[in-house]
Amino acid sequence: MKVLLAIETSCDDTGAAVINLDDGELLSNAVATQEVHAKYGGVVPELASRAHDEGIFPVVLQALDDANSSLEQVAAVAFTKGPGLIGALVVGAAFAKGLAIARNLPLIGVNHMRAHVLAHMIDAPKPDFPFLCLTVSGGHTQLIRVNGPFEFVLLGQTLDDAVGEAFDKAAKMLGLGYPGGPILDKLAESGNPMAFKLPQARVAGYDFSFSGFKTAVKVLIDRESSSNPRFVDDNLPDLCASVRFALVDTLMKKLVAASNATGIKRLAIAGGVSANRELRRRLEALGNTNRYQTFIPKFEYCTDNAGMIAMTAWYHHQHELFENAAVKPNPRLSLDTEFLPLNKPSSES
Repeated sequence: MKVLLAIETSCDDTGAAVINLDDGELLSNAVATQEVHAKYGGVVPELASRAHDEGIFPVVLQALDDANSSLEQVAAVAFTKGPGLIGALVVGAAFAKGLAIARNLPLIGVNHMRAHVLAHMIDAPKPDFPFLCLTVSGGHTQLIRVNGPFEFVLLGQTLDDAVGEAFDKAAKMLGLGYPGGPILDKLAESGNPMAFKLPQARVAGYDFSFSGFKTAVKVLIDRESSSNPRFVDDNLPDLCASVRFALVDTLMKKLVAASNATGIKRLAIAGGVSANRELRRRLEALGNTNRYQTFIPKFEYCTDNAGMIAMTAWYHHQHELFENAAVKPNPRLSLDTEFLPLNKPSSES
């Protein structure tokens, strides 16, 4: 059996995965989460790069072992080309290129955001094309029409901050730990989402805006705390639930509007924020109306992982879309990056 080895190092999770080149079955998906950033309240790029450098080889060995594969069976190597933190991307790219050169293997560079979407093709049920995907994370908020594995149409995106950043910043203002978004999500489960009315930006089309939302949360906290210093502590679950409702409601309104306008009733979510409980419930509820087909990824495919890189690279391999060793990672790689023929260097090189 010939396999493809995929590497993911876009931010603070070091991932490696193995996929069967014959049928696209994901055989393993190993990940090492970096704990070093917790005391800083956010990802420190330099520390992330160092941790990737230390952890990448053990994670690769773990992925091969989990897949019952050996290095001799690896017939292609893939890595995250971007977007992401440049130092972190360089570590993964260097490892993948070194292995590809040493063993004369095809090299595949993968767009991280495309991979989040195509994670839906790992396990059944898989959406038929076309489908709409709401891709939400700490760095991106995008609404995409997916016509095929190589044809993505960006319908809308955030004009300022990503929704994941809005969750994290609100969590920080509420005095929660790191990472704030998941903690806020958990506390919101016992709160009243209607306790505090928070604004939703009215942006034309399918674009989003969240910078004003963060300001509104701060204004609310400052105003109420001036008369009640224990305002946050006394109302923490309700505040978390109100923040979560406003942000998720904004996302869902745009997704449903795009579905109504395009006539596409297959709806999916992807990215780290797709692990949010309320977002998953809201999408599942749409699916239960029988008007939509909805696709919700497993938790392990929501956050950054190499399994999604492997799945996307499998499509590349099927069409011989390879890179040469001159390819460079691009921290601002966009969705509209063209796909290039065999052995032609990318436009970033």
